[in-house]
This record gives sequence, structure tokens and C-alpha cells, in this order.
Amino acid sequence: MQRFSQSPTDPAFVQNPYPFYDRARAGGEFFWWDEYDMACAVSHSAVHAVLRNRKMGRECPPELAPDIPKALQPFYDVEAHSMLELEPPKHTRLRSLVLRAFTSRTIAALAPDITQLCHDLIDKFPSEPFDLLTAYAQPVPVVVISRLLGVPEDRSDDLLRWSNAMVSMYQARRTPEIEAAAIAATNDFTAFMRGYINERRKSPTDDLISTLIAAEEDGEKLSEDELITTCILLLNAGHEATVHTLGNGVKTLLERNIREITDPCVEEIIRFDPPLHMFTRWVYEDVTIGEQSFKRGDQIACLLGAGNRDPLAYDTPNTFDPTRKGPQNTSFGGGIHFCVGAPLARLELRIALETLFERCPNLKLTEEPQYGDVFHFHGLERLMVTM
Repeated sequence: MQRFSQSPTDPAFVQNPYPFYDRARAGGEFFWWDEYDMACAVSHSAVHAVLRNRKMGRECPPELAPDIPKALQPFYDVEAHSMLELEPPKHTRLRSLVLRAFTSRTIAALAPDITQLCHDLIDKFPSEPFDLLTAYAQPVPVVVISRLLGVPEDRSDDLLRWSNAMVSMYQARRTPEIEAAAIAATNDFTAFMRGYINERRKSPTDDLISTLIAAEEDGEKLSEDELITTCILLLNAGHEATVHTLGNGVKTLLERNIREITDPCVEEIIRFDPPLHMFTRWVYEDVTIGEQSFKRGDQIACLLGAGNRDPLAYDTPNTFDPTRKGPQNTSFGGGIHFCVGAPLARLELRIALETLFERCPNLKLTEEPQYGDVFHFHGLERLMVTM
């Protein structure tokens, strides 16, 4: 496979990674990214295949597991129980328990509350230019996932701060300062969830935490550590990606003067400028995908943002088309790790965008949006608008 060098912290790349993806894809379905020292799937078909191949997974092979520095142990202790990082049978058990509490009926029942929340937030919009991220894109998913889980909404600022610090451990510009902030956030988040779970054990209510506590699969329940990690995962994943998708989507729509929100338009927003651009897999058994062979212990990065812009999968993929038809985008992952929150994310996006443009038909940008200096996440620093 061809080799490419591209710093993931280069400002030009961060602002627009898609030209690099196009160059890399022109050399084949896989390329070697020097800075990450690993193979990358860059076509839609290759990303799709790697995400679904059962000879690969998220767990590091035991013989390759790195030594965890003592200072970082709290973060990785939480990660050790995350279904996002586990494979069967542990993953199967955890996911089945979560899905029992994360039903389509539960999600659909949130629609009226999401709609009212959006109206309440819009009622508070100022008349002067303001940041739509902090006024709308952040609180919508944070409040929704807080209500779903049953944690206090008045702690949403803490939840957002802890979540942002923890997910920073996955970005390219990780530093000792970022690690220290993540550990502090992990400890605070864990203590908060432990106390709240204990409250719910004594006084269960109609929320996701209570449902998870009561959920059983073949006589097994989630341990307290598993409950804590699962709630942290759902809170982190339940808002982080949706915040970025909503912000990126509003930017895209305003730049093109598009106001009509349909289901195909929402899917195109998710495809066109997704919030997560890289998701890795470990190879467990020697395997060949397309013309490329991999051995046990290899690691492959699925470039979700690149797969979504593959011209073999989508006509004029670098054009935003709100009526587009085509294969399922890669933004929610695939295989057994397909995002459990995808239905909720789609519902939030549809309602939030519809309500925003119905209430604010003259919404417009007041400055050119800039993406945050992070990779492999992809979201705006702020989104300054006026009504």
C-alpha cells in the first residue's frame, strides 16, 4: 500500500481533512499513515468491510497490551468495562443489557420533550450575535441524555466538562496536561455516578439508570463498575458526537441557504461532515480484505470521514445534496459496535434542526466558522450567528 505523511495536528488539515482523504484514496482502498504508524481504510467498501469483519475487534490482543502508567490507571479502569472497547462474550452481555433499556419506544417517547427543550432554548436566544454551539447545539443533547439516564440537569455543566476532558484522551494532540485533566474528570465523574447509582438502587424511578440496575441477562446484572462505565459512556457518546454533528450541520445548511429539513437531509448532514473521523480495529486472525492482507496484531484505522466521501459510493461526494440517495454512511460505525444511540441522535438532529429553522428563518452566520484544533474528532470551536 502507498505511504502518506500528514500531521493530524496541522491547522490546514484540521480545518479541511477531505482533500488529504481524496489523495490517499486515489492510491487504493488502504494506505499507510506514517504519523499513526498504521494502515488506514479509506474507501467506503474497505471501511465497511473492516468494521464488520469478525476477525478484527476493539480489544488489544493480550500479547500486545501496553503497560499503563499508574497515573493514568483511573481512566483505563473505567475503559476496561466499556462495551465500546470490548468483544464477545463480554460485549454481547453488556450491549444486550443496555439495549433492553434503550428501546425504540423509549427513544420515540422523548420527541415531545426534545421539541419543548428546543423551543425553550430558542426563547432565550439574544438579539445580538451569539454562539449557537453553547446556546443550542451543546445543551440539546446534554439535557436529553441527562433526562434519559435520570441524572440532574443542573449538573449538565459538570457533565459536559468531564466528558470533554475524558474524550480528549483520544485526540491527536494529547499532552500531559490533557491527561491530567482527563484523570481528574474521570475521578469526579466516577464519584458522581457511584453516588447517584446508589441513590437509584434505594429509590428507583422511570429512568435509564434504574432500568440498567434492574436489567438482567441470563441471571446476570451489571456490576457497579460496569454500571458506572456504561453510564459514563452513554453520557459521553450521547452528546459529544451530536453536538458536533448539529454544529457542523447548521454551518453546512447556512452556507448553502438550505432551510428545509427532511430525513434524507439529516442523513446527508451525518455523511457530509461527521463528528468522528477515525475508529480503529485490531486484527485477531490473518485476513485479506480486497487486495490487502493483514496479520494478527496489526491495527487498522477506519477513516469514517473518508469513507463518506468515496466517489465509488456516492456521486459528487464532496457536494452536499439534501435529497441524496445511496448506501448507509459510516458515521455510526458498523458491525457489533454500531452506535446504540443512532436512533436517538437522528431524532435529536431532526427535531433540533426543524425547530431551529422554523423559529429562526433569518438565521445567518456572522463570522466564518473554524473547526477545533483536534483530530480525530471534527467539530467547530464556535458558531457565531444572528437572527
